[in-house]
Amino acid sequence: MEFKLGVVLESFELEFEKALTKASELELDGIQMYATKGTTTPENMSSSDRKALLDLVHSKGLIFSALCGDFSQGGFGDKEKNRILIEKSKRIVDLALDLETKIVTTHIGVVPEDINDEKYKIMQEACGELCQYAETKGAKFAVETGPETAESLKKFLDSLGGKGVAVNFDPANFMMARGEDPVKGVYTLKDYIVHTHAKDGVPGARGKDSPLGTGQVDFDAYLAALADIGYNGFLTIEREAGDRRVTDITNGVAFLRDKISRNNAFNNKGD
Repeated sequence: MEFKLGVVLESFELEFEKALTKASELELDGIQMYATKGTTTPENMSSSDRKALLDLVHSKGLIFSALCGDFSQGGFGDKEKNRILIEKSKRIVDLALDLETKIVTTHIGVVPEDINDEKYKIMQEACGELCQYAETKGAKFAVETGPETAESLKKFLDSLGGKGVAVNFDPANFMMARGEDPVKGVYTLKDYIVHTHAKDGVPGARGKDSPLGTGQVDFDAYLAALADIGYNGFLTIEREAGDRRVTDITNGVAFLRDKISRNNAFNNKGD
């Protein structure tokens, strides 16, 4: 298994440079940061600001795994708001490219089961425009998983007619929101997965993830499934709950490294 390890910088709940230093101390490969608030939004970052930020990240031995372009859990279900959200999302793609990543993760909202639902059509139109823009830039909008079944999300993505909108796979969200098997989700969405969040949880605990290794996600099976579909990108740790964030993330890094090492040792036994 050849995975890169990263962290959502805001998960540390530290000041930006302290969080960056902690990611470097943990010898991670990369970071993800929010680009929808504060000083790191596209409108608040000049060309020189972007270069300075990229140089700072590189000086710590890190790269950007992705940017987070999530404006709200409501996503793109409101036609009146979509014009502004779409344009803001496009600017985040531009920022991502300046920071040398091609991936922007986001929530698009809950995809309705009924394809004739008016909200379905509104979301389809908005995501279709984002899909086209991302493709022209060689980038990806990576949709967070969990609000709907893997099958429903795949059908929606298939309907967009391109691969500019892809998937940021989060195994805990499947577990917490729907009790769905993350491994099954990996195989269903295998053609779209471009980034993943490493997160743990238990069924029904929506919005209250568990420290890595303490929930019910079967990481042996999950990581094996990712390897089986040929995914070799980032496992980016995201911690959204708890008051021991640095400790939880530090332990999570060790947990993932151990799982990857053990699985590699098992897979190499027959060599």
